[in-house]
Amino acid sequence: MAGHSKFANIKHKKEKEDFKRGKIFTKLAKEITIACKISGSDPNFNPRLRLAISKAKASNMPKDNIEKAIKKGSGEIEGSHLLEVRYEGYGVGGVAVIVDTLTDNKNRTASEIRHAFSKFGGNLGETGSVSWIFDKKGVISVDKEESSEEDIINLALKVGAEDVITAKEKYLVLTDPSSLYEVSDKINLKKDVGMSMIPQNTIMLGGEEREKFINMLNFMDDLDDVQNIYSNIEEI
Repeated sequence: MAGHSKFANIKHKKEKEDFKRGKIFTKLAKEITIACKISGSDPNFNPRLRLAISKAKASNMPKDNIEKAIKKGSGEIEGSHLLEVRYEGYGVGGVAVIVDTLTDNKNRTASEIRHAFSKFGGNLGETGSVSWIFDKKGVISVDKEESSEEDIINLALKVGAEDVITAKEKYLVLTDPSSLYEVSDKINLKKDVGMSMIPQNTIMLGGEEREKFINMLNFMDDLDDVQNIYSNIEEI
């Protein structure tokens, strides 16, 4: 029975991992599709699509899945009519939250996001209620193992970046959104590249409040329509 129980646990763990990987692939496919729909299916002339494909490959998303998502975005095959919808609100302790979604059913998504806020002691707000606290920036994330702080700052200044933020395990090189890909091409280090909403100020949460807020973020992240979540919670 012990052997059987162990096998069952391993199988359950694999199923959970497969399920999580499937959800990640779904989110990546949506981003590829909407990027094609907005700016065309040639990644050479569509930086957003180029980034989406790069992230999909980094996550080991099958080539067939990537090509199918591109064809949906370009209209070669029938696909869902996706819309980009942003939700804003506050979590416990007054922490600001922005949730970016891609959805084919706004009513369903709005209901799910509203439920997530209320379930964990937060409130869904109106459009613009918290976005003023954030600045949209291009972000190039570099592991600290790749460079010293002094070298990454000097490199960032040389290639035209705006600022460098030193986080726990990474250096975040900030750029104007319009120059993200140009600056990224000049940084020959292993990196993650994308757009982000950077808070102008942060709020520290501790104890049960922090745990509750993190649980809310995890709950939201598990929703199929949620692509990105931003908040101004202070890192510990």
